[in-house]
Amino acid sequence: MKRSDGTGARRRGIKDTWNAFMVEGAEFDVGDIPVCPTTAGVLPGSIISWPEAKRLHKKMLRHGKKDYACDSFVHFYVDDYKFDGRRRGIWLYPLATLEVLRHFGGVITPDFSTNQDFPEPIKTFATYRMRAFGYWLGRRGIAVINNVRWGTRETWRYSYSGIPKHSVVCIGTVGGSPRKLCDRTRFESGFFEMLSRLEPETIIVIGSADYRCLREASEKGANVVSFESEMAMSFKRTDLHE
Repeated sequence: MKRSDGTGARRRGIKDTWNAFMVEGAEFDVGDIPVCPTTAGVLPGSIISWPEAKRLHKKMLRHGKKDYACDSFVHFYVDDYKFDGRRRGIWLYPLATLEVLRHFGGVITPDFSTNQDFPEPIKTFATYRMRAFGYWLGRRGIAVINNVRWGTRETWRYSYSGIPKHSVVCIGTVGGSPRKLCDRTRFESGFFEMLSRLEPETIIVIGSADYRCLREASEKGANVVSFESEMAMSFKRTDLHE
């Protein structure tokens, strides 16, 4: 199914709070989640968080380097308020966001939170926004890799929706997720469900990959590529200077 109702909605004077323009021409999957093709042709060689990317962008502009380029892929595995707030949030100000992202090698689609205590419509909308934003960026020439975020079992009906099979996907293990023992079983069962449904070609991990489910996937032939979180790297830098 395809839709092209974004501009029409604006012409009718309807406030476009769900950014309908982002999904113009998109195909839709289970749960009305837009399909977000993987447009990245190569795997990331390095990563940078959205807050760090913004700081670098401002620094380059201050030095008059308006056409700078950075090969790193931008990720959003940070607290939501750092990218989804009312002031300069990426969903509210997508064009300003695009102006930053176009200088980087690619983007891991935004990690809008799907916390267990959120109402189900909020979690579904977070998944919708991940795919819609990624689809829109891909249409504008940005190299995109899908972030996959699942919750408890009831979220599985839409958590993997809109992501092509046999593609490169990315997951985050920073913050809560599998780091807490109480969440470990939930994370690992959802991980194996992702493998079954998406059969990803490569799994990029932002954060620690030292978990049973990831070791098993790697032993069975999955290509697992991991990057340390900025928090872990900051601890290492601190250790070096002590």
